[in-house]
Formats: sequence, C-alpha cells, structure tokens
Amino acid sequence: MREKEELTLLGSAGTEYSFDYDPNVLETFENKHRSNDYFVKFNCPEFTSLCPITGQPDFATITISYVPDVRMVESKSLKLYLFSFRNHGDFHEDCVNIIMKDLIKLMDPKYIEVWGKFLPRGGISIDPYCNYGRPGTIWEKVAFDRLTSHDMYPERVDNR
Repeated sequence: MREKEELTLLGSAGTEYSFDYDPNVLETFENKHRSNDYFVKFNCPEFTSLCPITGQPDFATITISYVPDVRMVESKSLKLYLFSFRNHGDFHEDCVNIIMKDLIKLMDPKYIEVWGKFLPRGGISIDPYCNYGRPGTIWEKVAFDRLTSHDMYPERVDNR
C-alpha cells in the first residue's frame, strides 16, 4: 500500500487491472480538513468475488464509510483494489473484513465501516457488516454503538 503525495493512478490513461487480490494498488492523499470530523462514503454496486468452495462468482454492493484523520484513500485506487477481488476466493464475511483491515492499515482512519450486500445464491443473501473506531477515542464508542444497533430494522429483501 502506497502513501504518496503524487497520485499515480488518477488521470492515467494506461490503467492496469489486477486480476488477483492486490492491496498494493491503494493510494492515499492528505486530508486538508483535519480540523473537522466528517464522513466519506463510497458505494461499489458492482463488487465481485469468488466463492472459495465452488468458485462461482458472488456479486455485492459494498459500502465503505469512514472518518478520515491525516490520510484519505484515493477513489480510483480504491476502485482498482475492489476490482482485484474479482478472482479472489473468500467468504462474504472475510471480504468485508479484509477490505476494512486493509483500509485501516492504509489510512489509520478515526472510524470506518464496511457493509456488503451480497446478491442471493442458493436462495439466501448475506449482508456482513464490520466497523472499527480508533481505540481510546470517542470513535471507539461510536463503533460499539453502531455495531450493536446495526440493522435493527432490516429492509425487505425482495428488491434483489
């Protein structure tokens, strides 16, 4: 994972897509608004990974929300990173936790949550959610509160 003031992927016409899981493609830039807390939210409605048992594709919308500190993830590098899961075999729960942990290692955010809404296969959909709040800060409590009250009123799953 790279931290660079000069972004190498944004605006590059020669984009190379990794077909294997690759956290090294992630890039960051400086948060210019560190004096105030705010959420940054990414929605990836075309996430794809592989079932580690059958090798069949799993499709999901991945939502990432975070409160940055010093570094922020650059969106094109995030897109290429998420694309790198296309041939990666892992369970849904593992995918969202891997994404969260890679982004924590990359940015050290104050708070982050990752939610995967996977399309049904075999008649069941799986929607794993994970989060993290920096220990010893108010964000640790926010993470606990959001986790314990997460999805208390789940939506109807007739729209997938």
